[in-house]
Amino acid sequence: MQEFLGFDLSSIDYQAWLIQARDFALPRLVQSLLQLLAAGAVFLIARWLLGILESRFAARTQTKIDDHIVEAIRGVVLLSIAFWALWRIAHIWDLPRASNLVSGVWIVALTLPIARATRHLLTIAEKNLVAKTESKLDDTALPWINRILSWGIVALGVMVAAETMGISIAPLLAGASVLGIGISFAAKDTLSNLIAGVLLIVDRPFEVGDRIEIWGAPKLQANWGDIVEIGIRATKIRTTDNIIVIIPNNEIMRRDIINYTASGASIRLRIPIGIAYDANVEQAKKLCLQAADECEHVKEHPVPACILRSFGASSVDLQLRVWLQDARRRRDADDWITERVKVLFDAAGIEIPYPKRDLYIKQAPGSNSPWPTSEQETDDD
Repeated sequence: MQEFLGFDLSSIDYQAWLIQARDFALPRLVQSLLQLLAAGAVFLIARWLLGILESRFAARTQTKIDDHIVEAIRGVVLLSIAFWALWRIAHIWDLPRASNLVSGVWIVALTLPIARATRHLLTIAEKNLVAKTESKLDDTALPWINRILSWGIVALGVMVAAETMGISIAPLLAGASVLGIGISFAAKDTLSNLIAGVLLIVDRPFEVGDRIEIWGAPKLQANWGDIVEIGIRATKIRTTDNIIVIIPNNEIMRRDIINYTASGASIRLRIPIGIAYDANVEQAKKLCLQAADECEHVKEHPVPACILRSFGASSVDLQLRVWLQDARRRRDADDWITERVKVLFDAAGIEIPYPKRDLYIKQAPGSNSPWPTSEQETDDD
């Protein structure tokens, strides 16, 4: 039992070894404990002073800018005290790798409160800027800039931390480029949506708040809605049924986009109306214009117009053209005017035709049967 893995355990002076371990560890334990106590005291004092600073200055102002700045300072100072204590303990125990690791994590940790404060400050700037501008481009572009800048601060901290820890970034960047090529093939649809999102910001076929036609709406649901958010990967649209439809940006860029409000709130509505061939066309036109004048959603100028559009199979096709005050009331105006025209036509005796079929039965010469053959039937629509 005096040998273990080829070593002669009887030759080890355990007493001398324990004395050396005590002489090495005991003073370092005392120094580490004192270091922790000092850091704890400084931590409490710093938190108390920062609390006074926040209560006397930041809390007295109406703006939230100084609140976020004080919050960032608090995070940086308190994190620095904690990591400084760990860094000093690593030096006390003569652990250079642990010291470098603590330094790297320290740098990354400091970027978190800075990035959070930057995000809050940019959000305040967004609200103030959006309120002062009529363009809706900043509604979409500024949130993107906010996210990119916040993540960029953290990424910069990671790069600096890697250099501090002695990790060369160049091979990592080269490997990341190769990895990026592989990811680009594997996630080509996602990258396509990201690029399409950027193009939507640049081309601006629609903006937040615009009402567009939805080709991917659920069956028996509203097929148009308002743009809620233009995201990095997809665009969110709220239909008139209060349903959120999420469409990938790449899909949007391949479609014809029908924007009802891009040129303003006013649009022209065309309502097809059919009357019988024996009806009075001029009277029907006047009744259609009367219904348009009575609709509250129709503008007085340009004045409504009713034209004879074509001759159908069983009807004379009219078309009522009106300008609406608000494009979002298109369906309401169409429903109201159509119903009102039906009421006026019924009162005036104007027939709204429907398909009819007249069947003429002729008896074949020399036949006693009243039933004709199939060649003797004629259908007139």
